[in-house]
Amino acid sequence: MTIRIAMWSGPRNLSTAMMRSFGSRADTFVSDEPFYGCFLKHGCASHPMREETIGAMDCDWARVTAALRGPIPQGQSLERGTVPSIWYQKHMWHHMVGPIGYEDFAGFKHAFLIREPERMIASYLRKRESAAFEDFGLERQAEFFEREADRLGTAPPVIDANDVLANPEGVLFGLCTALGIPWDEAMLSWAPGRRDTDGPWAPHWYSAVENSTGFGPPETEPIDLPSEALKLAECCRPYYQRLARHKIS
Repeated sequence: MTIRIAMWSGPRNLSTAMMRSFGSRADTFVSDEPFYGCFLKHGCASHPMREETIGAMDCDWARVTAALRGPIPQGQSLERGTVPSIWYQKHMWHHMVGPIGYEDFAGFKHAFLIREPERMIASYLRKRESAAFEDFGLERQAEFFEREADRLGTAPPVIDANDVLANPEGVLFGLCTALGIPWDEAMLSWAPGRRDTDGPWAPHWYSAVENSTGFGPPETEPIDLPSEALKLAECCRPYYQRLARHKIS
């Protein structure tokens, strides 16, 4: 039986390093933002590498959703000589604007990756000239989190990016326990470089993780944002705090 893990995140939340971590497990196949092409084709005019991404991905919402509920793709299984039983899917909140909903992920295990708004926005602005509330999908995050909490009768697992950096083994062990999968020390390190499973946008966004071999040190430096970005951080803060109350640490 396949265990499907939907890891829900905003951009610049350590999400690619988390994908590397899960991709280091011998029992896990990873998918990188499978709805990004749909989002770009039907809902966004200007993102880096937009045309390359649309051209390389299936951009039909229904087909992508059906594929994520189907069999695990075989390529990575054959390369490793093992048959993975876990499918880790990295999802971005701001991509989820098409004709799909909570019910389309029935049977999935859901986890939520968050980051302090100032650090998230500062990282985003290092890659793009401006940021807006809509770039982070936080309203959809709150809606989905509440529905999953209602279904479970308790909060689903939440991890904070800086907590992962400060204590990767402890937080990831807690996450695996919450998801009902065994802990694997392979999650703590990986080989540098690009992966076949990386999205076609990797050349623009993934330079840091491509040079990494594990999680970096926790972020302690002060963040200096311009006034408009500070206002945006204040708009984002209630959504961050709502989930941060339940984080694994």
